[in-house]
Amino acid sequence: MESIQAIKGMNDILPGQIEWWQRVEREARRILEDFGYREIRTPVVEKLELFSRGIGESTDVVEKEMYAFPDRKGEWLALRPEATASVVRAYIQHNLQADAVAQKFYAIGPMFRHERPQKGRYRQFHQIDAEVFGTDDPMLDAEIMYMLRLYLERLGLSGVVLHVNSLGCPECRKSYRAVLQEFLEQRSEGLCPDCQRRTRTNPLRTLDCKVDRCREALRDAPLLLDSICTDCADHFDRVKSYLELLRTPYEVDPRMVRGLDYYMRTTFEIITDRLGTQNAVGGGGRYNGLVRDLGGPDVPGIGFAIGMERLILLLQQEREETPRRPVAFVAALGDLARQRGFLLVQELREKGIEAEMDYEGRSLKSQMRRADRLGTRHVLILGEEELKRDEIQLRDMADKSQAVVPLDSVTDTLSKIYGR
Repeated sequence: MESIQAIKGMNDILPGQIEWWQRVEREARRILEDFGYREIRTPVVEKLELFSRGIGESTDVVEKEMYAFPDRKGEWLALRPEATASVVRAYIQHNLQADAVAQKFYAIGPMFRHERPQKGRYRQFHQIDAEVFGTDDPMLDAEIMYMLRLYLERLGLSGVVLHVNSLGCPECRKSYRAVLQEFLEQRSEGLCPDCQRRTRTNPLRTLDCKVDRCREALRDAPLLLDSICTDCADHFDRVKSYLELLRTPYEVDPRMVRGLDYYMRTTFEIITDRLGTQNAVGGGGRYNGLVRDLGGPDVPGIGFAIGMERLILLLQQEREETPRRPVAFVAALGDLARQRGFLLVQELREKGIEAEMDYEGRSLKSQMRRADRLGTRHVLILGEEELKRDEIQLRDMADKSQAVVPLDSVTDTLSKIYGR
């Protein structure tokens, strides 16, 4: 019978790989909570309307990439393609705006988009997401980007650049959209089919196209940054001044538009040159009208998401992650010794010391080989003679030294060595 394989673009994360994920998540939780964010977990399945209203019906995500399906009652549902709309829905549904403390949230988990799998970009992918509600102050915009920089520094990631832009407000974009649309219509024959469609439905998205002929045709396209109103320009200037105050390097990228309709004013991306055309590790921006558009109060919002697969790919290029290994292995010989060794393994684990043993009754030579394959630092050898004397042999696998230790104090001995 043929074995069942995982769905294309939806990958297993195996031991040996998961250690990278654990470190990335651990550091994310640490810094986000240091900055006052609290974790929220939302369902992976939501009503389709949440994303069509929130993200925008004319975006590629909604038009081409969502996993959407009817349930048994005919209601259309979708696997979440991003986290922001779900967090906003939860914020509204549970009246979280009434809690003065509950304005900063973070989420970690899988998202789903049906697109061609490629390096660091899969159909099930994972994001670290952060969202803040209730303030339009540009100081917060800069703080979020500063926090993102600190996080990447703590992970030891180098070679990434912060790109920033302003998409202005809806009024700014209204006049700019007409100018850009006229420009695109004059060059329609040189655009790819997707951009020809976007010219009518969502012209700003053409600026983010990765097709070479479109990039060439749009080289002289008018820039939104040149058309933003005085208030939006002042807001952007203050964002940049706060970034400089926080010593956070940045580059202004006037062609950056992001892929979702809800963005306005500040937008940003973390860019690398090591992942091909899909070069953004993470990004985000302001979405001041989104909470209102989804039926909530008219409060401003800002957030970002980091693609974990891309981030881990970059980290793996820079250094190896040492997998977690047991530090103690109990090699027991004889039924009584195995019974006492089994109890010792549990005692060590209670102390927070990673320990393993052989459950198959193999020879001492076989057990020592297994301990060596596991990369264990110490082997505790317990036979019937040691058991009679209430002793155990403690072998250091690094320098091959061996010492006799009282059986009832070996747990304390290892606790002192490993600071547990």
